[in-house]
Amino acid sequence: MKKSEIEPEFWARADKIIDMANEQVNGSTIGKVSASLQYGTARFCAYNVAVASANAADMKRDRENAINYFTDQFKKMLTENIDDYIANYESFRPHD
Repeated sequence: MKKSEIEPEFWARADKIIDMANEQVNGSTIGKVSASLQYGTARFCAYNVAVASANAADMKRDRENAINYFTDQFKKMLTENIDDYIANYESFRPHD
């Protein structure tokens, strides 16, 4: 899906989460905040799978597909963002 095809609310939600993570770095380190964010994402994705399942047996049946889906999506998003940082490294200025 092209970025232009994604609803503006998607970007607004992502920006709010990034803003919150940036605030958390003030009392911690970027690595620790990243780890917490990853855990929170994993927990919320597991909740997403649970909500979509009628019962624990269905969730267990769909477990591997859900794990594959979310890890594939994360890999695509991470790849896209790393490539964006590489292409725009100087303008992002990550060391300021």
